[in-house]
Amino acid sequence: MKKIINPYVKVEGYNCFACSPHNENGLQMTFVEDGEYLLSDWTPKGFLAGYNNILHGGIQATLMDEIASWFIQIKMKTAGVTSNMNLRLKRTVHTNQGPLKLRAWLKEVRRNLVDVNVALINPDGKVGAEGVVTYYTFPQEIAREKLNFPNPDDFFETT
Repeated sequence: MKKIINPYVKVEGYNCFACSPHNENGLQMTFVEDGEYLLSDWTPKGFLAGYNNILHGGIQATLMDEIASWFIQIKMKTAGVTSNMNLRLKRTVHTNQGPLKLRAWLKEVRRNLVDVNVALINPDGKVGAEGVVTYYTFPQEIAREKLNFPNPDDFFETT
């Protein structure tokens, strides 16, 4: 497993709701690479509940969209924008039952469209939500120019 470093913390104005470690009201997601997968362990905060300690469905979608975005950056070595999300909320996901796991892995590449499988896994190991997020990806030079995409090596510590 390789811990992923967030190189965007060096970008002025960076305050991503999903992954900025400095956004006090955000999700503050972190990621690791494990073989073909991108993973994230994330502990819900109570104020993100929609009703009765149930994690809001929009937050679940945000978590899955974000891990797909980071999958694109790490595995495809470029950046892009969300084109489509097809998600299924399968089981209740609570805010008060412990850390959740997120997993992303490649489903299919169609020219500049990349389909990423995503899963949100409850503390008991059962899938709470799953789906496919499709990203419209840019050539690396355009991703650098328009989306501040760093050098792919900047996501990892040098040894």
